[in-house]
Amino acid sequence: MNEIQYIKQFIQASESQISQTVFLLNEQCTIPFIARYRKEATGNLDETVIEKIADFAKDFELLIKRKESILKSIEEQGFLDVDLKHKIDKCFEINELEDLYLPFKKKKTSKGSVAKNKGLEPLANKLMQQYETHIESVAKTFINDQVLTVEEALQGACDIVAEWINEHTVTRKKLRNTYAQTAFISCKQNKKYDGDVSKYKAFFDQSELIRKFPSHRLLAILRAENEGVLSVAIDVDSAEMIRLLEGYFIKSYKSCYPYMQLAIKDAYKRLLHPSLSNEVLQVNKERADDEAISIFASNLSQLLLAAPLGSKRILALDPGFRTGCKVVCLDEQGALLDNCTVFPHEPQKNLEQAAATIKDLVKKHRINAIAIGNGTASRETEAFVKRISLDTKPEVYVVNESGASVYSASKIAREEFPTHDITVRGAVSIGRRLSDPLAELVKIEPKSIGVGQYQHDVNEVKLKKQLDQVVVSCVNKVGVNLNTASKHLLAYVSGIGPKLAENIVAYRQENGPFLNRKGLKKVPRLGEKVYEQAVAFLKVPNSNNPLDNSFVHPESYPIVLKMAKSVNCELSALIGNKNVLETLDLKQFVQGEIGLPTLIDIRNELEKPGLDPRSQAQTFAFDPNVRSINDLLKGAILPGIVNNITHFGCFVDIGIKESGLVHVSQLKKGFVSNVADVVQIHQQVLVKVMDVDIQQKRIQLSLLID
Repeated sequence: MNEIQYIKQFIQASESQISQTVFLLNEQCTIPFIARYRKEATGNLDETVIEKIADFAKDFELLIKRKESILKSIEEQGFLDVDLKHKIDKCFEINELEDLYLPFKKKKTSKGSVAKNKGLEPLANKLMQQYETHIESVAKTFINDQVLTVEEALQGACDIVAEWINEHTVTRKKLRNTYAQTAFISCKQNKKYDGDVSKYKAFFDQSELIRKFPSHRLLAILRAENEGVLSVAIDVDSAEMIRLLEGYFIKSYKSCYPYMQLAIKDAYKRLLHPSLSNEVLQVNKERADDEAISIFASNLSQLLLAAPLGSKRILALDPGFRTGCKVVCLDEQGALLDNCTVFPHEPQKNLEQAAATIKDLVKKHRINAIAIGNGTASRETEAFVKRISLDTKPEVYVVNESGASVYSASKIAREEFPTHDITVRGAVSIGRRLSDPLAELVKIEPKSIGVGQYQHDVNEVKLKKQLDQVVVSCVNKVGVNLNTASKHLLAYVSGIGPKLAENIVAYRQENGPFLNRKGLKKVPRLGEKVYEQAVAFLKVPNSNNPLDNSFVHPESYPIVLKMAKSVNCELSALIGNKNVLETLDLKQFVQGEIGLPTLIDIRNELEKPGLDPRSQAQTFAFDPNVRSINDLLKGAILPGIVNNITHFGCFVDIGIKESGLVHVSQLKKGFVSNVADVVQIHQQVLVKVMDVDIQQKRIQLSLLID
């Protein structure tokens, strides 16, 4: 099996599509570039499939390296024969590969190795063959100064046989498959734990088939086990497993039979069950990790692609009671113009002074919009701001501030605002999130943004890799202004990375704004390959070539000029002219590697060049009568905003500290297989209050059509 055939097992794509994609990946092409500008080569595969191909290609590479290492180890030990080499060469499943290697793997001292050192391996062979009619008599011949009795000789032989049974490849595979189908996961309360167990009571004395166990519950019980609240075990029908082993290994009911029974039971209980139970738990933990990471990635994508307000002058407030509300004013590019603190709430309650300050700042800096963080004192601050009589009437937006504190204490924030404290930085972040959520959120470690499910319990390497891919995808989907983007945003552009991003910003600072895309070639250490991968995702709005503010790749500029010539108009007259563009016969422009998929993309881009794929920011108002959980009444209908999606439902911000849960069963009538098919992050919804537990601070909601 070659690399392409290996990948095809897991991907719904042809060998040709996979082969072309692997070739492009090996040529250092990025996933966003391949997905957008090499559709003819890949057969129009999307980013998700290309990512999977890249992942499985890496898995194949690691598998081949592991095979080479195993073959080398066995050969050095002198045990590599033609049959074993053939089995290893034909094996492409990691567990089975490790099973083949298990008998040759260097082990710590074991019962079997001790028995072998005493010379009992020949006796173990006779036990396995099961021909002897008086095995006890045979065992007497093995008595010496290290083996003092027949019983000790037979016990040593049984220890060796138990290890052979454990290392038997076919048997391990059969048991592994049986465990996968029939193993139960069981939870019991750890009586030694003396802390609060209320959060995990639902899991006490629970037992369920692990293959049917929901991923979020598996992660929850494993967290409880780590905290010492629960003890978790994998259970199977041990008697059935032992019968299965006996059916395979028992060949005779003569004198060897009782000793083979002992060896089989020992092999199962001491070696096979611990190993296979750990395996099945790990396999299902990986499944749960993948599902949780997938949900987190989907949520993050929706959050990063949230509607921007755009280039507006913004006054942002980070609300607070005792410490006051931090106020900043930002220009159209997000630069800090002014900052102060006002105290409109208890205990100071300087309402008049605070209102006058806000009014003066709005007028002085010609503010277009006001952003208020959704943390402590948010509702009170929103109400206060809306009561101020402002001449220009800027719109008021409540902004999700999750992760703002992480940014404000970060190295990035210190670099941007070395003379300001974390409170000012946090308020700036709130304001910039309204202007452009993507540009601001890329400065924060994705897992700190707060839209995940058990993100602290999943594989950290996998989580970071997936979330980084999401950020890259979103940045390149939106595109970046080459002349205004920060180095943190530029670093996620296809092919660039942190160092080249710094070089771009340094070049921009030294030489002024880029006049066109060609200027990118003058950036130090930015070669032709990087230029090819990055240039179409970087926009220059004021370039003398209008195509520089579009997603049309420079390699296709000549084709666009031919399109304009074919309809006898200037390039500037063609762009945005939907009626003329629809008359084009795209087939006449097919050439070389540029086919209809790319030409259709070009025409669509020419219709609306530079269009931001994100929607427009909208204002929103919570119910003014609900300020805390104590104000909630069963049956009340409330407006809310979806702020997190999980496997079991979604959480909705209804304007109080605690978000309410809409369980998957309350999303709509009928079965819901994927919560994200029904709701999205930041979606404005109407919900009905189903239940309120003030003591536990839990709110149950149902979703209504808004």
